[in-house]
Amino acid sequence: MSETAPQLTRAWVLHPDIKSDPDRREAGFALAEAVSLAHALPELQVVGKEIVPLRSAKAGLLFGDGKIDELKDRLHDADVELVLIDGPVTPVQQRNLERKWKVKLLDRTGLILEIFSDRAATREGVLQVEMAALSNQRTRLVRAWTHLERQRGGLGFVGGPGETQIEADRRAIDTQLVRLRRQLDKVVKTRSLHRAARAKVPYPIVALVGYTNAGKSTLFNRLTGAEVMAKDMLFATLDPTMRRVELPDGPEVILSDTVGFISDLPTELVASFRATLEEVLAADVILHVRDISHPETEAQAEDVRTILTDLGVDAERAQFEVWNKVDLLPDAEAEAVRARAERDVSVLALSAISGEGLEALLSVVAVTLQGAVSEETLLLPYADGRKRAWLFEQDVVMAERQGEDGFEFDVRWTASQKARFDGL
Repeated sequence: MSETAPQLTRAWVLHPDIKSDPDRREAGFALAEAVSLAHALPELQVVGKEIVPLRSAKAGLLFGDGKIDELKDRLHDADVELVLIDGPVTPVQQRNLERKWKVKLLDRTGLILEIFSDRAATREGVLQVEMAALSNQRTRLVRAWTHLERQRGGLGFVGGPGETQIEADRRAIDTQLVRLRRQLDKVVKTRSLHRAARAKVPYPIVALVGYTNAGKSTLFNRLTGAEVMAKDMLFATLDPTMRRVELPDGPEVILSDTVGFISDLPTELVASFRATLEEVLAADVILHVRDISHPETEAQAEDVRTILTDLGVDAERAQFEVWNKVDLLPDAEAEAVRARAERDVSVLALSAISGEGLEALLSVVAVTLQGAVSEETLLLPYADGRKRAWLFEQDVVMAERQGEDGFEFDVRWTASQKARFDGL
């Protein structure tokens, strides 16, 4: 007996192009990104999209009466069930538009929350999504609470068993937030213990960051052989995935793949996902992966830099820009990108798909991590077997001799390895 295909929700994407908005983005690119966001939810079928030019947003309805009637006819003719508005929508605007159009409505924040909920794969991710959703709901009309009744899946705005109308005030939300925060604190504490355990091993951490859909997960899979979800889809990865990688002629490292950044990321999400992004703060090297073929690659890169700064990543941290997808550029542009990378030591040009430039990337990371390698002689008491074992684990021992007072070692190591050894 064949399974029935899931019923898709017919969605229409609108990008309000508000002329008076000082942070206004190029409308065509913004609409394309919004459609990609919609495609990231498998239960949605995008049946229409359009840019709606506006001088300014109308307080109660966002759009003017004429445009609302025009859109109502278009949405009705296309049997649209959900309207996605690429931008902020107030609770009053949402309620009024839903009444006029007889459809469900999600703004950009709501859609991103849906995607995050759909993709969260770890306990920490699930807790963070619930906290972000509650923080968002605290300032909005409480309409759908089905996400509090399920461990996995969407937040209940799209698909599912339908909206559960439960009246809940801010005190109820605050109680839920306190409960979730306690649970998350436990998870974060566990992650801190894991980080402390890694510091004792220790392997340097190399973190991949970048705008969503820049190719981080594809690069991660290429370098590690792991099978992290890597699709041409926004927010394909939401939980940091970590794997050990052995660099050629260099140290073993832990490579971390992180959630993609995006412009206008809801503040609730930035706050709630800080624990996930703490892996970036613990990184020895940060690789900022850019889709160099994207028309707005520079604007995307600036968004990523801003978030890294907001997270507290210091300027002294080793950072490189990895200009990915050179294989998608016209030949002349690709050559210009490669030439720029040859001139700028902080830039690497590559293709995670074809493998071009990967060896150079690994080599640069190895040199950066090893830094100034020094040689010295150590004397360890015979009873200090733990430190002796650590030295051999790190593969820094060039020669070992036994003396009257203990083991004598000739070691070749980096400053960070020496510091970790001193801390054992």
